[in-house]
Amino acid sequence: MHMADALISPAVGGSLWAVTAGIAVYSAKKLGKAMDDTKVPLMGVLGAFVFAAQMINFTIPGTGSSGHLGGGLLLAVLLGPYAGFLTMASILIVQALFFADGGLLALGCSIFNMGFFSCFVAYPLYRRIVGENPTPGKLLAGTGLAAIAGLQLGAFGVVLETLFSGISELPFYTFVLLMQPIHLGIGIGEGVITAAVILFIWKERPELLTKELTGIEKGSRTFRNIIVKLAIATVLISSVVSWFASTNPDGLEWSIAKTTKQEELAVPEGIHSLLADWQKKLAVLPDYNFKGSKEAAAASDAEAGQAAEWPQVSSGTSIAGIIGSVLTLLLAGVIGKSLKIVITKRPQK
Repeated sequence: MHMADALISPAVGGSLWAVTAGIAVYSAKKLGKAMDDTKVPLMGVLGAFVFAAQMINFTIPGTGSSGHLGGGLLLAVLLGPYAGFLTMASILIVQALFFADGGLLALGCSIFNMGFFSCFVAYPLYRRIVGENPTPGKLLAGTGLAAIAGLQLGAFGVVLETLFSGISELPFYTFVLLMQPIHLGIGIGEGVITAAVILFIWKERPELLTKELTGIEKGSRTFRNIIVKLAIATVLISSVVSWFASTNPDGLEWSIAKTTKQEELAVPEGIHSLLADWQKKLAVLPDYNFKGSKEAAAASDAEAGQAAEWPQVSSGTSIAGIIGSVLTLLLAGVIGKSLKIVITKRPQK
């Protein structure tokens, strides 16, 4: 649900930027009160992992559409809602600035839809189902239902933000009747992927899950083995597995195309065009590839509904994935480290 600027009016875009900034400040304050030594490296490596995982679109059978892991619920489960939200914001900022994935005006909307709903609405649902004594059954049920709830709310958020903007010809009822069912399928896929990762971590280091559920430290405070394994998975996913991503349009693009009968919305003049020009200059690897490469052209053709080769073996995609993962790791890590420094220097009462 990386929203394009063509969907959003300056008023709605600016309002959601302000709302998202407020949530980020609130999250930073709450996180600063409970920052510990394990949170910073986990924020960095989990941010990098989710960035890489978002590159893998999976096909929604029988629709001609695809979806990818949102990752907000996974981050909230492993980091808590405040660190999870800030890490998701880091991922989306890197994607928008350096890879032109999602618009700059709509960035506040994207962070709100993918971060707020998953971390502050879906995650409490997960906690209520799982409780303080997780079991495989509870983890599966909690993850699945929370993932679906987060995606449904995020998808409806996109519809409402587009409706209130009033700059694109997207009939509300048609758009919502396409967005909600397709994101139900994507939510099921996200639930399966998130559950697989959580069950793996629960088997390896269950204290990482129970720490966020109960607030009680159990076992070792270091999670070096998990961090190393996640880092290895990030490199493999971003550099190789990304070649096998579905070439079908994602759920939002598919819904827009079905609603408007057009493959792409025109970018309005004014602030929209200005931000689009800035984004072109900033995005060193647009569409996760080298500018002007054959692979980037193939990606554009795929977005326009033309057939694309699969798998898309591309050195540009691999380099983009690794660079993006590193940038996300650094940004999320810097945020976490800064909060840790602030709390360390704060006078003790």
